[in-house]
Amino acid sequence: MSENIQTTEPAPETAGGAPETPAAPTEAERLAALEAEAAELRDKWLRAEAEMQNLRARAKREAEDARQFAIQRFARDVAETAENLRRGLDSIPPVSEGEPELLAKLRGGFEGVERALVSMLERHGVQRVEAAGKPFDPELHQAMAEQPAPEGVAPGTVIQAWTPAWTLNGRLLKPAMVVVAGKG
Repeated sequence: MSENIQTTEPAPETAGGAPETPAAPTEAERLAALEAEAAELRDKWLRAEAEMQNLRARAKREAEDARQFAIQRFARDVAETAENLRRGLDSIPPVSEGEPELLAKLRGGFEGVERALVSMLERHGVQRVEAAGKPFDPELHQAMAEQPAPEGVAPGTVIQAWTPAWTLNGRLLKPAMVVVAGKG
């Protein structure tokens, strides 16, 4: 069996026979080291503080977006209902001399319901954006067809809107279905 014996070298001795100890840092060296450490800690603290501010701002922005757009699917469905109401009103014959009083009352009642519905939507940030006569905007319009431009209408202009566009607090809910004027 062999024994593992570790030997350590004795510390160098000074002229007086006492072991040599590392020189203690001077007061200036200690101060410089502490200042460097303080600067490093201050930098870390500032970076952490900036990160917290960014996190707070991001959380606030996300909460605001969630609040504003939480009703997006519901608003899209209600906008579709408003469009259906408009289609129903458009299918009623136009006002004519000697029409039955019942038809006039029904038309007036449905128009009042439509005004109230659109007004309620607008109060909650849902806007109807009409497209007819405006330049085609792919952010708001979905081209369903293209027709030759009529006299006096620039190519790229919406000449007919099948449905309006709907937005919720400036964000597109539903694009307008449009017919666009093409080149002659």
